[in-house]
Amino acid sequence: MPVDGFAELTLEVHDLRALERFYSDAFGLKVLQRRDDRVWLAAGPSARLGLWTPGEKEMGDRGGRHVHFAFSTAPDTLDALADRLRAYGADVEGPVEHDGGDRSVYCEDPEGNVVEVWDFFGRDRDLTDIDDDVPQ
Repeated sequence: MPVDGFAELTLEVHDLRALERFYSDAFGLKVLQRRDDRVWLAAGPSARLGLWTPGEKEMGDRGGRHVHFAFSTAPDTLDALADRLRAYGADVEGPVEHDGGDRSVYCEDPEGNVVEVWDFFGRDRDLTDIDDDVPQ
């Protein structure tokens, strides 16, 4: 396989400091670097979440909106995380149990991005176990 996972995901934000606080306080992500127009946070041992203000960046990045993204977590953390997010003021859905027993928590961040936290891979499952009804 030529790649082994995500290295980074970047969200366009309008209130950089508010979104930094949300991801560091509510999700417990560690701030790696701050610049005037962006913040990088650790999202596991080999991935980072970028929060960037609008405007042209290097390599022709233009910004934009996404559908949703998901963090991975261990199965025994979802209930406490849902409580933590609610205490932070997030409108949380879940934990939601999926077919197969894996579970997710969903919320929107202060900028309206849909964030999922999913325990699928923490249940010793792999990508071949995912059934999204994709035509072959």
